[in-house]
Order: sequence, then structure tokens, then C-alpha cells
Amino acid sequence: MLEELKQHRKTVGLKQSLRAVEADKVLAVYIADDAEERVVKKIVELCKAKNIEIRKAESMKVLGRTCGIDVGTAVAAILKE
Repeated sequence: MLEELKQHRKTVGLKQSLRAVEADKVLAVYIADDAEERVVKKIVELCKAKNIEIRKAESMKVLGRTCGIDVGTAVAAILKE
């Protein structure tokens, strides 16, 4: 499922992903299982309110690596084309 992040336009990181969700530009959001709940709470609530699919990633490290960055990330989002 994470392979989809490699093939589509995306945002990486909480702030960029949150802005994209607020602007209705997102198809799905990936959240790392080891992300702190307080960090991702706002984007999770917003996704639920906007009926945006929330998908899980194994860890922040795996999510970051899949997105092509050398550090972990709590959130990534697939953008609408």
C-alpha cells in the first residue's frame, strides 16, 4: 500500500499535509503507527470530518523512507491529480 506514495504526487510532513487536507486536495492520508497521538490528532479529526481515507504506515522511519526522505515523518498525503 505504501508503494502508492512513490507513484503519486504527495505531501510529506504534518504541516504540508494538514494544509492540503484543509484545501480539499487529498485522496488519502498515511499516518505512522509510532507517531504521537497528540501530534496527529488534528489531522485525523479533519480527515474523519471530510471523509478522507486514513491509512496506517508501519513506522515514521518507513514512511519517511518511502516518501524519499532520510528522516522519519508522522504524516504523508496522496494528492488529487
